[in-house]
Amino acid sequence: MAEKAEKQLFGTNGVRGIVGRDMTPDLVMRIGMALASMRKGTIAVGRDTRTSGPALCSAAKAGILACGCDVVDVGVLPTPALQYLVKHHFDAGAMITASHNPPEYNGVKIIDADGTEMGDEETIKLEQRIFSGAFEVQGWKSVGSEVYAPHLIDEYIDAIVRSFPAHVGEGMTVVVDPGSGPASHSTPTILSRMGCRVHTVNANMDGTFPGRLPEPSPEGLAPLAEMVVKTGAAFGVAHDGDADRAVFIDETGTYVEENVEFALMQRYVCRNRTGFVVTPVSTSRRVEDVCAEHGCQVAYTPVGSIYVARTMLDLAASGRTVLFGGEGNGGLIFPDHQHCRDGGMTAAAMVGLLAAEQSSLSSLAGDLPDYFMIKEKIFTGKPASVVDLVKARFSEERLDATDGIRINRDHVWALLRPSGTEPFMRLLVEARDRQLAEAMYGEITDAIGSADQA
Repeated sequence: MAEKAEKQLFGTNGVRGIVGRDMTPDLVMRIGMALASMRKGTIAVGRDTRTSGPALCSAAKAGILACGCDVVDVGVLPTPALQYLVKHHFDAGAMITASHNPPEYNGVKIIDADGTEMGDEETIKLEQRIFSGAFEVQGWKSVGSEVYAPHLIDEYIDAIVRSFPAHVGEGMTVVVDPGSGPASHSTPTILSRMGCRVHTVNANMDGTFPGRLPEPSPEGLAPLAEMVVKTGAAFGVAHDGDADRAVFIDETGTYVEENVEFALMQRYVCRNRTGFVVTPVSTSRRVEDVCAEHGCQVAYTPVGSIYVARTMLDLAASGRTVLFGGEGNGGLIFPDHQHCRDGGMTAAAMVGLLAAEQSSLSSLAGDLPDYFMIKEKIFTGKPASVVDLVKARFSEERLDATDGIRINRDHVWALLRPSGTEPFMRLLVEARDRQLAEAMYGEITDAIGSADQA
């Protein structure tokens, strides 16, 4: 696998930037031209609800058509819906989205024919075409043609509903907060068809995001929590800006931390089968606890859903049983459905989980092992130097260099890595005991401080 650092334009999840400054129609058209020069055939294009979406979507389509590929414009839809459609119908896809970034941002995610985001090696080739202008522009007889097909999202909705017993949510009330994003139609429809009574918050598609920012936070979800308690709902679910993630509010109005969400879904998926669970090195050790309960194994990857998805595919290709995967940020992957983060599927799975367990979300979360996690952003102009210094400082310990540097001790671990989407480093420290986590956090920040002074 190529090092992520070799990519210059694309980060962990596509290319993103502020519209009109970094993210321009010219750049997006060049991305479309590069994609169509590499992937011949029919390419699906979709977008989220951002105000810049129509302009940038048109630019992407112009580039694709100019280089001889046909375009199917599937309209406004969640990223996982586009991925599902690409896997079943198309040769590639381009999603115009900046996911959880603020409204002034937009971006592009490139989807390969298997429905996963384009891997590093192919992305580097794509970038080389963008930088060098190596586009296969066609003459007037060979340009592509375009079809508009927003109805295709129904296939994605149908596939999720079919994954669960009919009317499994009968008698269950849920509240959905799609954050004015592209799941405003799809997730309420999915849960209604599963038998749930559905209430919504922020369910009008609006690229100014008037109700809350695209990143679902405990503070931003206060209206969702209030609605959950007011309606007596079993849970509330909220999505990020392109609905490849889902986070939850329990029936008491309490935010369910995403690593707890991962462990609950993992336990639900693994309860009757054994196999592999795939997740990045940034995920809580609860994943190991739950695997131990059910005789499953953990496979760790670098941070980023593409690395999780590709590892899941590689393990399956080698004959291993892969049950579940995803990240501790609400981005969960159900391989029986598709190999990408899917917020709509995650919302549906919560209905399935609660129906199967016949227990409340707060009770199930309370049954999990208790951990304390510190999450901090470290701003430095020398991330590589900081990682090297921390490696040297803790060289006598159990180190994992899968992504940045992870220090493993028996009862506490820490991860320091550069962000793949934003200009800072992320520091995670987790232990069963708060004092233990805080002590290790102090050790690492002391080491980082000496690196900045060097």
